[in-house]
Amino acid sequence: MLVLVVLVSCTEDKFANYYPDPSKLSQGTVDKQFTGFLQTNREYVLPAYWNYFVVLRNTLQYYNQAVGWINANNQYVPGAASISDRWGNYYELLSQYRELEKIYNNLSPEEQALNEIYMITATIYLYDFTQVTIDLHGDIPFTEAGKLSQNGGDYIASLASYDSAEDLYTMMLDDLSDFSQKLGTINVNPGILVGFGAQDYINKGDIEKWQKFCNSLRLRMLTRVSGAGEFSSRAQAEINEILNDPTTYPIVETNDENIQITVYDLSTPLDSEGFQTGLEDWNGNIAGKAMIDHMLANGDPRLRAMFEPGENNAEEEYIGLDPLLNPGTQETLINSGELTIYNRSTLSRNDYFPGLIITAWEVNFLKAEAYVGVNDAMAKEAYERGITESINFYYQVRELSNDATSPELVALGDTEISDYLASAAVSWDNASSEEEKMNLIATQKWLSFNVIQPYENWAELRRLNAPELDFWVDPANAQSLPPNRWIYPNSELVYNTENYNAVKSNDNLSTKIFWDID
Repeated sequence: MLVLVVLVSCTEDKFANYYPDPSKLSQGTVDKQFTGFLQTNREYVLPAYWNYFVVLRNTLQYYNQAVGWINANNQYVPGAASISDRWGNYYELLSQYRELEKIYNNLSPEEQALNEIYMITATIYLYDFTQVTIDLHGDIPFTEAGKLSQNGGDYIASLASYDSAEDLYTMMLDDLSDFSQKLGTINVNPGILVGFGAQDYINKGDIEKWQKFCNSLRLRMLTRVSGAGEFSSRAQAEINEILNDPTTYPIVETNDENIQITVYDLSTPLDSEGFQTGLEDWNGNIAGKAMIDHMLANGDPRLRAMFEPGENNAEEEYIGLDPLLNPGTQETLINSGELTIYNRSTLSRNDYFPGLIITAWEVNFLKAEAYVGVNDAMAKEAYERGITESINFYYQVRELSNDATSPELVALGDTEISDYLASAAVSWDNASSEEEKMNLIATQKWLSFNVIQPYENWAELRRLNAPELDFWVDPANAQSLPPNRWIYPNSELVYNTENYNAVKSNDNLSTKIFWDID
């Protein structure tokens, strides 16, 4: 435990050298607080030990079947540490945002106009993490939350009520629409722009990339709620607006445009060094049978880039762990060292692996979904482009790697991608109905998200109910299959009791998020 504490302390001290904690400065400034805000959740964006090992390892990675694991009683009940740690980090981020609001609101109108770019982009970033939190829990405290500093340290006055998930989605979609318009016309003072570029380690001060972030996030959220009755007409109209006018509403479409934290220098705290222990410890990097079988059957070019045969697999075969086997058999197979694991040099031991926020494959699959039943040619084009961007990403990110543990990666063949696109269970033209085409898109999302975008993976699996995955039924718990949501942390019951009681009746694992209509 002492070693862990020292390591965490060193990491925080290291970061402070680059981005001082605004709360410890004699007078906070908008630019410094902006970066202080961004850094609050960096370990939930960059692959880090705590997020992967404590929060995700036996929750979303299981529910997504992104990995193989040994079945155990109560495996579908999210652990208290997973829930409380991620919840706590979100509210730390929100508190830092409130501090940014406080500093900004104390500026003169002229200074506010000069610094507006910081508030717009900070809010976009906050909404991305807020959307994920809503998709995990449903209703959450937001509009009055995180205001302890603004309330002069009055703890009782700062206990926040819960906002409905629907209301928060509406608010965020309204704001993001406004931000998109502003970012398309904003004229940032050159001096402010230089400072913004220095403080913004997401998009390096690139206003167009922030606009693409904004519109891509809108597209994700609109698609997420498109099946919910009260949002369906709005979602359809605004999705069409975005896709029909790419000049006004640019979105992320290629890997060069991915919204991410890029790792440049391992001497700074912005790295992915915790990915190795976070994913690999306790056999957390074992491949699942469904994913490996699909990739093998269709000649998926990502297979050798994403995975590697087990170290004791003399035949160098790709074998995923069957989730329906009994625990004893599963343990024997894992201990044999013959099962496939996630490629260590591409992923977990690649200290330069980026912190992904919005990716080109995700956006192209969202486009494909929007075009299904409307324009088949454009749906096919977006679907195939999404697959192509996904495949290319794994080869590109391997080139960044500083690790050579895994076998040397054979370069893509000239026809590998086109051959894959024509394979039986991947070919768009082989799908004869809208349902089959939606299943193709859903499957490619699942393959592409795998362990690197677990939160989006779980949300889309719940929304689309595809691909169909077989799970071991836990006979020892009422929660015999993966849950529909995460419950609230115990801290809400203890410290925010009155407000928690207003949502208590829905605080169970079976309650569905409002957009999960099937």
